[in-house]
This record gives sequence, structure tokens and C-alpha cells, in this order.
Amino acid sequence: MRNNYDRERDYDHESLRDEREYGFYWYSGLWRLFRPLLVFATALLIVFGIVSAVWNAIDEAFLSPIAPEDQTEIAFSVESGNSLTRVSNNLEAQGLIKNSTFFKYYCDFAGLGQKIQAGDYLIKKSMDVFEIADLLTTGDGQPLTMDITIIPGDTIEEVAAYLKGLGVFTDETEFLNICRTGEGVTDYYYVDDLLRAGTSEGRRYLLEGYLAPNTYEIYTNATPLSIIRKLLSQTDKVFHPDWQMRADELDMTMDEVLILASMIEKEAKKADFAKVSAVFHNRLEQNMKLESDPTIHYVTGERRMSLRSSDLAVSSPYNTYRVNGLPAGPICNPSPEAINAALYPDESYVAEDYLFFCSKNPESGELHFSRTLSDHERAVEIYAPLWQAYDAERGM
Repeated sequence: MRNNYDRERDYDHESLRDEREYGFYWYSGLWRLFRPLLVFATALLIVFGIVSAVWNAIDEAFLSPIAPEDQTEIAFSVESGNSLTRVSNNLEAQGLIKNSTFFKYYCDFAGLGQKIQAGDYLIKKSMDVFEIADLLTTGDGQPLTMDITIIPGDTIEEVAAYLKGLGVFTDETEFLNICRTGEGVTDYYYVDDLLRAGTSEGRRYLLEGYLAPNTYEIYTNATPLSIIRKLLSQTDKVFHPDWQMRADELDMTMDEVLILASMIEKEAKKADFAKVSAVFHNRLEQNMKLESDPTIHYVTGERRMSLRSSDLAVSSPYNTYRVNGLPAGPICNPSPEAINAALYPDESYVAEDYLFFCSKNPESGELHFSRTLSDHERAVEIYAPLWQAYDAERGM
């Protein structure tokens, strides 16, 4: 009969056999099967972690927005002919991207380098590199600013028509109303002076003569008032203190100087400005009517070289064939050269008492100057046929 020790030993051998067949060694087969998968998954997680860390570093250093919460729009311009390097450097300089070199390489790699469009853009610091690149290559690039040029000799109505033609505004009514009344610009001392002096009565436009000719950069959405203020501010700069002192010497106001300068501007080319000024100063000194044809043109809207009797008889405070002295106001916006001539007439023509001039040839603009009425009438007799031919060619 077997003792308990033998039975325990036999049990242990049987149990060991069963464990080997059905227990631990059975699970070891599954381990051998899944181990490569677990190793691969672990490696994949490690690689993903490394890639994620690298990507986050790249994103933080190069791709992400400068200020994700900042929605402020910043004007950015791409000028025609700008290289991709220049555009990239400008973006970084304005604090819109983190690294210009990375932006350049990205655009080159993505084939966007040749697609960036010239124009003006509004870019936010909350935009990332991809959004900025997309904007510059597919945006409309509509300009935020534009240049306007006020030509010497243009009237306010001509300026308004010019700005409307450029699309600055669709209706010139507001522009003309401000120029007529001075509303919104009375903080300019000379506008206030005009209103205080009551000189606005009889004037077509209070601001005629005060919109300084020049080339200006304005916003494309500029209002009529902002444009007018920009032009008036230039007048502040143009009519400098030395000119004001000279006007005081001549016992003339700024307005009177601009009125005379506007007539000079319309009567002659620059070479003859000072001579025409001398004639007008001499006539004013002798209390003679100025008899300036452009003052008639300002009223009638027609630039006839040969004035008709009806033109000469037109009732208007601008008609210098009827009113004594200067007309009611400037008849255009004069150039600095014309203003200077109004203040500094040709001294020899003043001393020699020249009182008349007339056009030689309407095409060339050359003038004939005379001291006496008889000399002037002979000149008119010679050149009048040219004026009539000129009018006939233009259907007048």
C-alpha cells in the first residue's frame, strides 16, 4: 500500500504535466505571437512621440501665429517686382511671421513663390504661415491707398469730377458742398478768416484756390472731408511765413494773393507768370479794370479766345470787365509758382508800366505785352484771326 508521500509525489508530476500541456506553456504561445506586435506598437508610440515633439517645436518656432488672439488688421504691401525674399523679410520685419527663411522655403516647396500678387493686404497676427501664404497668392490684392494728382489751374469742380472718375467717390455732392461752405474745415485759420470777413458772399466756392495742387496718397475709402483736409493742410505748408510777410508788404491778404495767383495761372505759362503779374499790379495801382478773359471763362464754363459781347456783359462778381479790382474769389487752384509771381511781379515790367497783354498763338501760349492801348490794339488786330480760327476748330 502507497503512503501519502508517494501520492503527493505522483500528484505533483501529474499536475506538472497538465500545467505544461494546458497551463503556462499554452499562454507562452500567445506571448510569442503577440510580442512582435507589442514591440511594434511601442516603437510606433515612441516614434510618434518624437515626431510630435519635433512638429510642436517646428510649429512653435516657424508655423504658428505670432499672436493667436490678436485680430488687429495690419496693412501689408507687396510692390510690383518684389522678390519672394523681399516679401518674406518684410513680413518678418512687420511682425507677421516668425521666420522669413522658413516662409520663403515653404512657398518655394509648395510652388507658391511665383504666385504672390502685388497689392495691399490686411493681415492679422492671428494668422499662421499657411493662411498668410494663401492670402498673398489667392487674395485680390486690392490697394488700400492710391495716388491722386491735383493739377495747377484745376477748378474745384474739375477736381471733383477727377476724383469721381477715379472712383474715390460715386457722388461729388458732399465734396462740392464742403468746398462751397467750408463746413468741417473752419479750424483752418484762413477759412475762418474768410467766413469772418464775409467774403463768402458772391463766391461760387469758399475753398476755391485753397486746394493745393500736388500729388497725394489717400486711402481708397477716404471721405470727401478727409481729402479736402489733406489738400488744405498742404496749403498751410505752401503759403509759408515769408510769403505772408511779403503779402503784408504789398498790403494784400492771403485771399487776395490767391485770387491774383489764380488769374495768373490761367492767363500764362510759367515763363510769363511774373510779367502777367506785373501787368495786373500796374492796372490795380492805376485803378483800371483787370479785364481778364479767364474770369469770364470761370462764369460761362467756355474757354473762348474771342469773347462775345454777351460774354463781356455777363453779370457776375467774377467778371473783371465789369467789376473794379479783383474778382470775388480765385478762379482755380494756383501753383506755388503762380503764387510767388503774384507776390513778386517782374520789376522791370512794373517799372516800365506795362498795362496790356494778349495771346499771340493759342497753341503755343506765347503772349504779347504792350505798354499803351494803341500798341495793344494793333497786336489784337494781328492776332485776333488766330483766336477766331482756334475757336472755330473747337466748335465755338
